[in-house]
Amino acid sequence: MKIGIVGCTGRMGRMLVQAVVNTEGAELAGGTERENSPFIGQDPAVVAGEVPSGALITANADKLFAKADAVIDFTAPAATIEHAKLAAKHGTGLVIGTTGLSADDQAIIAEAAKSTTIIQAPNMSLGVNLAFAITEKVASMLSDDWDIEIVEMHHKHKVDAPSGTALGLGRAAAKGRGVDLDTVADKVRDGFTGERKKGDIGFATLRGGDVVGDHTVMFAIEGERFEITHKASSRVIFARGAVTGALWTKSADAGLYDMQDVLGLKD
Repeated sequence: MKIGIVGCTGRMGRMLVQAVVNTEGAELAGGTERENSPFIGQDPAVVAGEVPSGALITANADKLFAKADAVIDFTAPAATIEHAKLAAKHGTGLVIGTTGLSADDQAIIAEAAKSTTIIQAPNMSLGVNLAFAITEKVASMLSDDWDIEIVEMHHKHKVDAPSGTALGLGRAAAKGRGVDLDTVADKVRDGFTGERKKGDIGFATLRGGDVVGDHTVMFAIEGERFEITHKASSRVIFARGAVTGALWTKSADAGLYDMQDVLGLKD
């Protein structure tokens, strides 16, 4: 299966290239970078430290989508929505790991998914997706007397907060409770805030060093606390999951899916 990588020379892009070339049944279709990139015309596998693949880096995303069976996108919101349109145009599978997308961005992605298979997840790792499933289950079993707090920490270079994974955990908890996360999320606390509102789902964001990603969901009530924690020590887990998703698109109908669909974690 021919898999392309957009933004293929960044830290995550190189890991995705490595994952593709080292996965049985996958072939590197090529990669993209900005027009002024010094990597244009080079082999993305070589740039990533692998043996030559024969593929090339181009600034023409349309060309990549036309020849690839699936494309993996861990870029930025503005680029991702354009890539979703290209995926729909060419019927190319698309795996989206980009975070920080707006409601309008999501609407564009949902429209594109009517024409092709799109997998979108705030985190591609098996462990995190198990945490999503467990969080939803636990939240469905506990009353709103249990306070839910989500704490996440990432490296100092991360630009969005809370992380996409933290929000994904929040959505899982909200789904378990049968509520809308937007109506119960408490993302900012500063100054004299008053008592915690019953039923809220709180978020705390930490940034520093080179932390790949730590996430904890806390269920707290007087006298006890239950925690679900996932810690990532390498971005390889995200790349590995994304390639698994790309391979999965080959057998799936058009639609918008997540990694729990890919991993068979849904009822």
